Amino acid sequence: MNPSVAREVFQKIATNISCVMQGHAAPTRKLLAALASGGHVLLEDFPGTGKTTLAKALARSVDAKFKRVQFTPDLLPSDIIGVAIFNQLDQQFHFHEGPIFTNILLADEINRASARTQSALLEAMGEGQVSVDGERRNLADLFFVIATQNPVEFRGTYPLPEAQMDRFAMQFTLGYVEPADEVAVLTAQANSHPLGALASCVTLADVTALKHAAQNIRISDELKRYVVDLVGATRSANGVQLGASPRASIALMKAAQALALFDGIEFVTPEQIQELAVPVIAHRLVMQPQARFSGLTARGVVEDIVKKIKVPA
Repeated sequence: MNPSVAREVFQKIATNISCVMQGHAAPTRKLLAALASGGHVLLEDFPGTGKTTLAKALARSVDAKFKRVQFTPDLLPSDIIGVAIFNQLDQQFHFHEGPIFTNILLADEINRASARTQSALLEAMGEGQVSVDGERRNLADLFFVIATQNPVEFRGTYPLPEAQMDRFAMQFTLGYVEPADEVAVLTAQANSHPLGALASCVTLADVTALKHAAQNIRISDELKRYVVDLVGATRSANGVQLGASPRASIALMKAAQALALFDGIEFVTPEQIQELAVPVIAHRLVMQPQARFSGLTARGVVEDIVKKIKVPA
Protein backbone atom coordinates (compact mmCIF):
# COMPACT_ATOMS: atom_id res chain seq x y z
CA MET A 1 0.00 0.00 0.00
CA ASN A 2 1.52 3.32 -1.09
CA PRO A 3 1.19 6.47 1.08
CA SER A 4 -1.58 7.98 -1.04
CA VAL A 5 -3.77 4.87 -0.75
CA ALA A 6 -3.01 4.62 2.98
CA ARG A 7 -3.96 8.26 3.45
CA GLU A 8 -7.25 7.53 1.68
CA VAL A 9 -7.98 4.61 4.05
CA PHE A 10 -7.18 6.84 7.05
CA GLN A 11 -9.45 9.60 5.76
CA LYS A 12 -12.30 7.15 5.17
CA ILE A 13 -12.15 5.94 8.78
CA ALA A 14 -11.69 9.45 10.21
CA THR A 15 -14.61 10.81 8.17
CA ASN A 16 -16.82 7.91 9.23
CA ILE A 17 -15.97 8.48 12.90
CA SER A 18 -16.61 12.23 12.57
CA CYS A 19 -20.24 11.45 11.69
CA VAL A 20 -20.61 10.43 15.34
CA MET A 21 -17.76 12.28 17.09
CA GLN A 22 -18.01 15.95 16.09
CA GLY A 23 -15.05 18.11 17.07
CA HIS A 24 -12.72 15.23 17.92
CA ALA A 25 -10.38 15.19 14.92
CA ALA A 26 -7.17 15.29 17.02
CA PRO A 27 -8.09 12.35 19.33
CA THR A 28 -9.26 10.36 16.30
CA ARG A 29 -5.91 10.96 14.60
CA LYS A 30 -4.05 9.65 17.67
CA LEU A 31 -6.38 6.64 17.97
CA LEU A 32 -5.80 5.65 14.35
CA ALA A 33 -2.04 6.17 14.72
CA ALA A 34 -2.06 3.67 17.59
CA LEU A 35 -4.15 1.25 15.51
CA ALA A 36 -1.79 1.47 12.52
CA SER A 37 1.32 1.15 14.70
CA GLY A 38 0.09 -1.97 16.52
CA GLY A 39 -0.25 -0.30 19.92
CA HIS A 40 -3.10 -0.06 22.41
CA VAL A 41 -4.87 3.02 23.78
CA LEU A 42 -6.01 4.15 27.22
CA LEU A 43 -8.67 6.88 27.16
CA GLU A 44 -8.89 8.73 30.45
CA ASP A 45 -11.48 11.47 30.73
CA PHE A 46 -14.54 12.69 32.58
CA PRO A 47 -17.85 10.80 32.25
CA GLY A 48 -19.92 11.62 29.20
CA THR A 49 -17.11 12.93 26.97
CA GLY A 50 -17.52 10.14 24.40
CA LYS A 51 -14.81 7.60 25.27
CA THR A 52 -17.00 4.54 24.72
CA THR A 53 -18.70 6.13 21.71
CA LEU A 54 -15.32 6.77 20.04
CA ALA A 55 -14.32 3.13 20.51
CA LYS A 56 -17.64 1.88 19.13
CA ALA A 57 -17.44 4.27 16.17
CA LEU A 58 -14.01 2.90 15.24
CA ALA A 59 -15.21 -0.69 15.59
CA ARG A 60 -18.21 -0.04 13.35
CA SER A 61 -16.04 1.75 10.77
CA VAL A 62 -13.87 -1.34 10.32
CA ASP A 63 -15.41 -4.59 9.13
CA ALA A 64 -13.85 -6.57 11.97
CA LYS A 65 -14.88 -8.48 15.08
CA PHE A 66 -15.62 -6.26 18.06
CA LYS A 67 -16.20 -7.17 21.71
CA ARG A 68 -16.93 -5.00 24.74
CA VAL A 69 -16.20 -5.92 28.36
CA GLN A 70 -17.61 -3.83 31.21
CA PHE A 71 -15.02 -4.14 33.97
CA THR A 72 -16.45 -4.59 37.47
CA PRO A 73 -14.90 -5.60 40.84
CA ASP A 74 -16.27 -9.16 40.54
CA LEU A 75 -14.97 -9.74 37.00
CA LEU A 76 -12.66 -12.78 36.77
CA PRO A 77 -9.77 -13.46 34.37
CA SER A 78 -11.74 -16.36 32.89
CA ASP A 79 -14.53 -13.89 32.00
CA ILE A 80 -12.05 -12.23 29.63
CA ILE A 81 -9.85 -15.07 28.41
CA GLY A 82 -12.34 -17.94 28.37
CA VAL A 83 -12.74 -21.23 30.16
CA ALA A 84 -12.51 -24.97 29.50
CA ILE A 85 -15.82 -26.76 30.10
CA PHE A 86 -16.16 -30.53 30.50
CA ASN A 87 -18.43 -32.21 27.97
CA GLN A 88 -19.98 -35.37 29.34
CA LEU A 89 -20.82 -36.70 25.87
CA ASP A 90 -17.21 -37.13 24.76
CA GLN A 91 -15.65 -36.97 28.24
CA GLN A 92 -13.32 -34.12 27.23
CA PHE A 93 -12.71 -30.51 28.10
CA HIS A 94 -13.54 -27.98 25.39
CA PHE A 95 -12.25 -24.44 25.48
CA HIS A 96 -14.82 -21.67 25.09
CA GLU A 97 -13.19 -18.46 23.91
CA GLY A 98 -13.70 -15.29 25.91
CA PRO A 99 -14.18 -11.79 24.49
CA ILE A 100 -10.41 -11.28 24.20
CA PHE A 101 -10.48 -13.39 21.02
CA THR A 102 -11.50 -10.52 18.77
CA ASN A 103 -9.99 -7.79 16.60
CA ILE A 104 -11.03 -4.71 18.58
CA LEU A 105 -11.65 -5.01 22.32
CA LEU A 106 -13.25 -2.24 24.36
CA ALA A 107 -12.23 -2.59 28.02
CA ASP A 108 -14.70 -0.17 29.59
CA GLU A 109 -13.76 1.32 32.98
CA ILE A 110 -10.73 -0.94 33.25
CA ASN A 111 -9.73 0.43 36.66
CA ARG A 112 -12.89 -1.01 38.27
CA ALA A 113 -11.59 -4.58 38.01
CA SER A 114 -9.14 -6.15 40.46
CA ALA A 115 -5.41 -6.29 39.75
CA ARG A 116 -5.74 -10.03 39.08
CA THR A 117 -8.23 -9.43 36.29
CA GLN A 118 -6.32 -6.46 34.90
CA SER A 119 -3.22 -8.63 34.64
CA ALA A 120 -5.13 -11.06 32.41
CA LEU A 121 -4.71 -8.44 29.69
CA LEU A 122 -0.93 -8.06 30.15
CA GLU A 123 0.17 -11.11 28.16
CA ALA A 124 -2.44 -10.49 25.48
CA MET A 125 -1.49 -6.82 25.00
CA GLY A 126 2.25 -7.41 25.12
CA GLU A 127 2.62 -10.65 23.18
CA GLY A 128 -0.61 -11.19 21.23
CA GLN A 129 -1.31 -14.48 22.98
CA VAL A 130 -2.92 -15.95 26.10
CA SER A 131 -2.02 -19.01 28.14
CA VAL A 132 -4.89 -21.21 29.31
CA ASP A 133 -4.34 -24.47 31.20
CA GLY A 134 -0.70 -24.49 30.12
CA GLU A 135 -1.58 -24.12 26.44
CA ARG A 136 -0.70 -21.05 24.40
CA ARG A 137 -3.39 -19.60 22.17
CA ASN A 138 -2.56 -16.91 19.65
CA LEU A 139 -4.81 -13.92 19.15
CA ALA A 140 -5.79 -12.39 15.81
CA ASP A 141 -3.17 -10.52 13.73
CA LEU A 142 -5.20 -7.37 14.35
CA PHE A 143 -5.73 -7.17 18.10
CA PHE A 144 -6.41 -3.66 19.33
CA VAL A 145 -7.39 -2.77 22.90
CA ILE A 146 -9.16 0.49 23.71
CA ALA A 147 -9.44 0.85 27.48
CA THR A 148 -11.30 3.63 29.27
CA GLN A 149 -11.13 4.90 32.82
CA ASN A 150 -12.65 7.70 34.84
CA PRO A 151 -10.07 9.93 36.60
CA VAL A 152 -12.47 11.50 39.11
CA GLU A 153 -14.00 8.47 40.84
CA PHE A 154 -11.83 6.48 43.23
CA ARG A 155 -14.37 4.43 45.21
CA GLY A 156 -14.27 0.82 44.17
CA THR A 157 -11.39 1.34 41.73
CA TYR A 158 -7.98 -0.31 41.40
CA PRO A 159 -5.31 1.98 39.89
CA LEU A 160 -3.49 0.37 36.96
CA PRO A 161 0.02 -0.79 37.93
CA GLU A 162 3.03 0.71 36.16
CA ALA A 163 3.64 -2.52 34.23
CA GLN A 164 0.21 -2.37 32.64
CA MET A 165 0.37 1.38 31.98
CA ASP A 166 3.56 0.69 30.03
CA ARG A 167 1.65 -1.76 27.80
CA PHE A 168 -0.47 1.07 26.41
CA ALA A 169 1.16 2.79 23.46
CA MET A 170 -0.80 5.98 24.18
CA GLN A 171 -2.92 7.62 26.80
CA PHE A 172 -4.90 10.74 25.99
CA THR A 173 -8.13 12.55 26.76
CA LEU A 174 -10.98 13.71 24.53
CA GLY A 175 -11.91 16.87 26.40
CA TYR A 176 -15.01 18.96 25.93
CA VAL A 177 -15.92 20.06 22.42
CA GLU A 178 -16.62 23.60 21.28
CA PRO A 179 -20.20 24.89 21.83
CA ALA A 180 -20.97 24.74 18.08
CA ASP A 181 -19.90 21.09 17.97
CA GLU A 182 -21.95 20.30 21.07
CA VAL A 183 -25.01 21.83 19.38
CA ALA A 184 -24.33 19.53 16.41
CA VAL A 185 -24.24 16.58 18.81
CA LEU A 186 -27.65 17.55 20.21
CA THR A 187 -29.08 17.84 16.71
CA ALA A 188 -27.65 14.48 15.62
CA GLN A 189 -29.10 12.70 18.65
CA ALA A 190 -32.51 14.40 18.71
CA ASN A 191 -34.33 11.30 17.46
CA SER A 192 -31.78 8.48 17.54
CA HIS A 193 -28.08 7.84 18.10
CA PRO A 194 -25.97 8.18 14.91
CA LEU A 195 -24.03 5.05 15.89
CA GLY A 196 -27.04 3.01 14.85
CA ALA A 197 -26.71 4.15 11.24
CA LEU A 198 -22.92 3.90 11.06
CA ALA A 199 -21.68 1.29 8.58
CA SER A 200 -18.19 -0.08 7.94
CA CYS A 201 -16.17 1.84 5.36
CA VAL A 202 -12.96 -0.25 5.25
CA THR A 203 -12.19 -3.95 5.53
CA LEU A 204 -9.98 -5.84 7.95
CA ALA A 205 -7.54 -6.37 5.07
CA ASP A 206 -7.33 -2.58 4.56
CA VAL A 207 -6.31 -2.06 8.20
CA THR A 208 -3.77 -4.90 8.03
CA ALA A 209 -2.29 -3.34 4.89
CA LEU A 210 -2.24 0.02 6.69
CA LYS A 211 -0.17 -1.51 9.49
CA HIS A 212 2.32 -3.02 7.04
CA ALA A 213 2.59 0.26 5.12
CA ALA A 214 3.34 2.18 8.33
CA GLN A 215 6.26 -0.14 9.06
CA ASN A 216 7.82 0.79 5.71
CA ILE A 217 7.85 4.54 6.37
CA ARG A 218 11.47 5.71 6.56
CA ILE A 219 12.88 7.27 9.70
CA SER A 220 16.45 8.57 9.68
CA ASP A 221 19.08 7.61 12.23
CA GLU A 222 19.12 11.24 13.41
CA LEU A 223 15.40 11.11 14.22
CA LYS A 224 15.79 7.74 15.91
CA ARG A 225 18.41 9.37 18.13
CA TYR A 226 16.00 12.28 18.70
CA VAL A 227 13.35 9.81 19.90
CA VAL A 228 15.88 8.12 22.22
CA ASP A 229 17.03 11.50 23.58
CA LEU A 230 13.43 12.54 24.35
CA VAL A 231 12.66 9.30 26.16
CA GLY A 232 16.07 9.14 27.87
CA ALA A 233 15.68 12.65 29.25
CA THR A 234 12.72 11.49 31.36
CA ARG A 235 15.01 9.17 33.35
CA SER A 236 16.97 12.07 34.83
CA ALA A 237 14.24 14.73 34.82
CA ASN A 238 13.56 16.64 38.00
CA GLY A 239 10.67 15.18 40.01
CA VAL A 240 10.57 11.87 38.10
CA GLN A 241 11.04 8.72 40.17
CA LEU A 242 10.87 6.27 37.25
CA GLY A 243 11.41 7.36 33.66
CA ALA A 244 10.18 5.84 30.41
CA SER A 245 11.59 2.54 29.14
CA PRO A 246 12.86 1.61 25.66
CA ARG A 247 9.32 0.37 24.99
CA ALA A 248 8.31 4.04 24.93
CA SER A 249 10.99 4.76 22.30
CA ILE A 250 9.66 1.96 20.10
CA ALA A 251 6.06 3.10 20.51
CA LEU A 252 6.95 6.72 19.70
CA MET A 253 8.86 5.72 16.57
CA LYS A 254 6.10 3.44 15.26
CA ALA A 255 3.31 5.92 15.99
CA ALA A 256 5.26 8.69 14.23
CA GLN A 257 5.63 6.40 11.21
CA ALA A 258 1.84 5.96 11.18
CA LEU A 259 1.26 9.72 11.33
CA ALA A 260 3.67 10.28 8.45
CA LEU A 261 1.69 7.71 6.46
CA PHE A 262 -1.56 9.54 7.25
CA ASP A 263 0.05 12.81 6.15
CA GLY A 264 0.87 11.24 2.78
CA ILE A 265 4.67 11.39 3.07
CA GLU A 266 7.24 8.60 2.93
CA PHE A 267 9.42 9.66 5.86
CA VAL A 268 9.03 10.78 9.49
CA THR A 269 9.54 14.44 10.40
CA PRO A 270 10.31 15.95 13.84
CA GLU A 271 6.81 17.49 13.95
CA GLN A 272 5.16 14.07 14.04
CA ILE A 273 7.42 12.94 16.89
CA GLN A 274 6.68 16.12 18.85
CA GLU A 275 2.94 15.76 18.29
CA LEU A 276 2.97 12.31 19.89
CA ALA A 277 5.57 12.79 22.63
CA VAL A 278 3.10 13.57 25.43
CA PRO A 279 0.46 10.88 24.71
CA VAL A 280 3.15 8.21 24.21
CA ILE A 281 5.55 9.05 27.06
CA ALA A 282 3.75 10.90 29.88
CA HIS A 283 1.60 8.05 31.24
CA ARG A 284 4.68 5.85 31.67
CA LEU A 285 6.38 8.19 34.15
CA VAL A 286 6.20 7.64 37.90
CA MET A 287 6.42 11.00 39.66
CA GLN A 288 8.03 11.53 43.06
CA PRO A 289 5.43 12.21 45.81
CA GLN A 290 6.84 15.64 46.62
CA ALA A 291 6.76 16.56 42.93
CA ARG A 292 3.05 15.73 42.73
CA PHE A 293 2.35 17.86 45.79
CA SER A 294 4.19 20.80 44.24
CA GLY A 295 2.02 20.64 41.12
CA LEU A 296 4.58 19.08 38.77
CA THR A 297 2.90 16.68 36.32
CA ALA A 298 4.20 14.02 33.94
CA ARG A 299 2.65 15.90 31.05
CA GLY A 300 4.47 19.08 32.07
CA VAL A 301 7.77 17.20 32.33
CA VAL A 302 7.46 15.79 28.79
CA GLU A 303 6.38 19.14 27.33
CA ASP A 304 9.43 20.77 28.94
CA ILE A 305 11.73 18.07 27.55
CA VAL A 306 10.32 18.56 24.03
CA LYS A 307 11.12 22.28 24.29
CA LYS A 308 14.66 21.69 25.58
CA ILE A 309 15.91 18.83 23.39
CA LYS A 310 17.42 20.17 20.18
CA VAL A 311 15.73 19.04 16.97
CA PRO A 312 18.23 17.43 14.54
CA ALA A 313 18.96 19.53 11.49
